[in-house]
Amino acid sequence: MLDPDATAVLVGRAKRGDRDAFAGLARAYLRASWAVALAVVGRPADAEDVAQDALLAAFAKLDTCREPRRFAAWLLQIVRNRARSWLDQRRLRDVPAVEPSPLPDPAGSPAVEPGVRGRLVAALALLTPMQREIVLLHDLEEWTHAEIAGWLSISEVMSRQHLFQARRVLRERLAPDAPREDGR
Repeated sequence: MLDPDATAVLVGRAKRGDRDAFAGLARAYLRASWAVALAVVGRPADAEDVAQDALLAAFAKLDTCREPRRFAAWLLQIVRNRARSWLDQRRLRDVPAVEPSPLPDPAGSPAVEPGVRGRLVAALALLTPMQREIVLLHDLEEWTHAEIAGWLSISEVMSRQHLFQARRVLRERLAPDAPREDGR
């Protein structure tokens, strides 16, 4: 994620039609967009589609972004709205399915067994949408609580509380399958 000043510069350039600025914004915010979409739709492949669609929609109406320093909040709200609409459409045409594609590994993270990925996706489904967003933005995208709080319009304390509660649910769900420290 870019700092607000760098983001504002890119937004200004993008509004003037600079394609490199569009590309810079997409690179900076695609993963966060994917994380927010995943928090809502629950399927990694679907989250990719939603995130890309939301980025295109945001760029098409970039002139409506009144506060370029808060581009991330503006974009991620579009992602959330697109994801909710997509989820409503999926409910009308789809039945619940077991997700065959695993969560992509963040850069530099150790490989995770496919069965563990499935359990992680199932555990994430137990969280509230806000808890999922906070967990994914904090732990996957490495956003600070201040950044998350600003985007969600909550306090940093509330962000920390949601993360604490989410991690407790995840530990409870995943702990029976986690390897023990004694190697058994």
